[in-house]
Amino acid sequence: MVFSSLFFIYFFLPLVLAVYFLTPQKLKNIVLLLASLFFYFWGMPKYAILFFVSCFIDYVLVEVLSRVKLERSRKIVLALSVLINLGGLVYFKYTNFFIDQINTLAKIFGGDTHKHLKIILPVGISFFTFHKISYVVDIYRRISAPAKNFVQYLLYISFFPQLIAGPIIRFHDIEHQLSKREATFQRFFDGLFCFSIGLAKKVLIADSLAGVADAIFKLTDNGLTTEWAWVGILAYAFQIYFDFSGYSDMAIGLAKIFGFDFLENFNRPYISQSITEFWKRWHISLSRWMRDYLYIPLGGNRVSALRNYFNLFIVFVLSGFWHGASWNFIIWGMIHGSFVIMDRLFIHKLIKYLPRFVNVALTFLVVLVAWVFFRSKNLDHSLFYLERMFVYHSYVDVGRYIPRSNIMQNYSLFAFTLATLLCFVPVLPLIGRYFSQENIEKKFKLAPRLQFGLTLFMLFLSVLTLATDSYKAFIYFRF
Repeated sequence: MVFSSLFFIYFFLPLVLAVYFLTPQKLKNIVLLLASLFFYFWGMPKYAILFFVSCFIDYVLVEVLSRVKLERSRKIVLALSVLINLGGLVYFKYTNFFIDQINTLAKIFGGDTHKHLKIILPVGISFFTFHKISYVVDIYRRISAPAKNFVQYLLYISFFPQLIAGPIIRFHDIEHQLSKREATFQRFFDGLFCFSIGLAKKVLIADSLAGVADAIFKLTDNGLTTEWAWVGILAYAFQIYFDFSGYSDMAIGLAKIFGFDFLENFNRPYISQSITEFWKRWHISLSRWMRDYLYIPLGGNRVSALRNYFNLFIVFVLSGFWHGASWNFIIWGMIHGSFVIMDRLFIHKLIKYLPRFVNVALTFLVVLVAWVFFRSKNLDHSLFYLERMFVYHSYVDVGRYIPRSNIMQNYSLFAFTLATLLCFVPVLPLIGRYFSQENIEKKFKLAPRLQFGLTLFMLFLSVLTLATDSYKAFIYFRF
């Protein structure tokens, strides 16, 4: 089940809201837990029991961890929990990738090859695995106390707004909200507004640009010109941003409706002046997770400069590998890691002497090049696509003319233009902040009415589009 489906919008969410707000306070967590388990069971019934059992094992291990006094014993319990979680992730997500590497070596040295295993990747495993690891590590570090009971812990892991594709929420960030939270009409309305923005991002912009990116990335040698190559990667850059940030907005909005406050996960990343800044704006919850649970344990910046650069590089390589079992994702991580290191070496000095728009343009160019590896089906296709981007090929060179109407319709062109404005024109977020200020409601009674009107308008357009267009899955559901 996904947020941008008619079943979720018309049946699941209204039913859960009705039951939740009619239920006494002490039973609200039970309602949300049952709804979350049903939400996961609907999408992956085969792995629902496995998910439940794995959560129970983690809960028991953390209970043991919280009672053990000897540091050595605590480390053993921590290691066991982390290994179990990473073991499940590696098995489901990376087994066939490792088989491919073994087969490649076998062909080189004349050994026997192995067949792929028939493994179906559980939806959301990359995200709920990180939630579970962050929980046990924080208990080990004594950053937070264990959950009061299994229901509270299971709700933290399985809460349906963030279960499938994040944001990655720390237990200590919502620990008190799991016990006591306030769901007011204003919070409900603010959450609905945030949800409607995310739904519009996904349905009205990302899904429209998905068709453009898919069509261009399917073009072969006799159809892909340099112009189409640039249009394709720009369309994909906008698609993945509005798709993923749209999901995050919907998750944050849904959580707010039920009284939870989630931290923002995106902050206009394409206006970044460096790759370092990009990762402070893109998938913020993942950046923080990698910093706190990988970069700092490796030594962070408390080591020599050379070791620090090595730590940074490893973090980004593993971040890329986390996204997918492919060399393309690893290269994507290597590109970002290399530029973060160069930022620390010399780029941070250069950007002081260049105009802001130049820094933004150069950073966005690096991001686009990296997105080619992220989007392409394999390494050969990535290199072919990059060659078409940077070595000019006209229709005369490729021998095939493809009219714009075959790839980009008028609405797609409108979505492309709108996406560009929303990503790069600074006046739009200023308008958003203006209407979100508390004092605006005191000065202009029209502001909340305008917000309510925008909510209804975005919901209407989004639902109308969902009813007339084919469903497109969220990109990050694959990870």
